[in-house]
Amino acid sequence: MSDTTQDGSHETRADLLRSDATELEVIEVREGAFGVHGTGDTSGFGGLRRPVVMPGASTPPYGGWFDEVAERIAGGEGLADAIEKVVVHRGEITFFIRRELLLPTARHLRDDPALRFEFFSGVSGVHYPSETGRELHAVYHLLSMTHNRRIRLEVTCPDADPHVPSVVSVYPTADWHERETWDMFGLVFDGHPHLTRILMPDDWQGHPQRKDYPLGGVDVEFKGGFIPAPDSRRSYS
Repeated sequence: MSDTTQDGSHETRADLLRSDATELEVIEVREGAFGVHGTGDTSGFGGLRRPVVMPGASTPPYGGWFDEVAERIAGGEGLADAIEKVVVHRGEITFFIRRELLLPTARHLRDDPALRFEFFSGVSGVHYPSETGRELHAVYHLLSMTHNRRIRLEVTCPDADPHVPSVVSVYPTADWHERETWDMFGLVFDGHPHLTRILMPDDWQGHPQRKDYPLGGVDVEFKGGFIPAPDSRRSYS
């Protein structure tokens, strides 16, 4: 599979992968199997230490059409500082966008003829409790059917101020995606036409896919054996 560049040359996915020189950053170190704490462990897994890593920032040139897209974003009106950092990893590109500039960036990505990211695939949430001041991430997947290109946008915000602009006015299909992300992670999409729960009951307390959400569960009895609920047996992280 190859893409044709502006000068008429062909670029394969292998070429993009060769441009991927992103270093990994350690954001935390987990101990024990599955993050379990406060219990004896005779399996030997209790001594595990596992770093949790994320791709760090990449530096230009990013390779191929990645550079063209980065330049077109920064060249949009009022968007010179929209990009916080760029990550090129495994042949894919992610633009970290300042949350206050997300909406004009999305509109520019859709409307600029050289970009034309007209298809919104979805937004999902991620919770990184140890990333102080950037605990919540909203991740957007965009496709340009015109130019056969895919990119990812990522916006971060702190737990103390979990607000991100809604992109429903630019991509109407974001409606239910933003509702699900709010429901599961507690990200508040300002300007959404009707930000209500979509999976959990309206009166549900908390956001179940956050890493600090309690395991809950019920006690189970099976053929005379009794198993207490998960949150009363062990503490996981």
